[in-house]
Amino acid sequence: MDIIIQSLGFTAGTYLEDFIRAKLSTLKGDRIVRANVILYKGPASEPANDYCEIRLEVPGNDPFVKKHSPHFETSVNECVEVLSHTLHKAKERATHRQADPAIIQDILLDAELSSDEDVELEDVVR
Repeated sequence: MDIIIQSLGFTAGTYLEDFIRAKLSTLKGDRIVRANVILYKGPASEPANDYCEIRLEVPGNDPFVKKHSPHFETSVNECVEVLSHTLHKAKERATHRQADPAIIQDILLDAELSSDEDVELEDVVR
């Protein structure tokens, strides 16, 4: 996974960049192409807010998370937790939707042996 870190209005140190890379490496997903991380400080009226935005580039819709807290490390932790949960849910949905190929093949073979009429895909998936 390629990780791009941008810090707006300040220069992020190597400690912060290494921390972000370590946290993002814990995300489970073989389809993640790139992680775009943007760090910036809050407005002058609220100097204790440090913002972190992370967009994961994956095939399909890209998950995006934006969090703020008094420290960048906390913001990054919260973003990674939300992204991990999002990836887990997407993986569950994808595996839940897939039908077992062996069952489909058995149904098709049974239908082929029993009659010569066409079998609809909707009948097989049920």
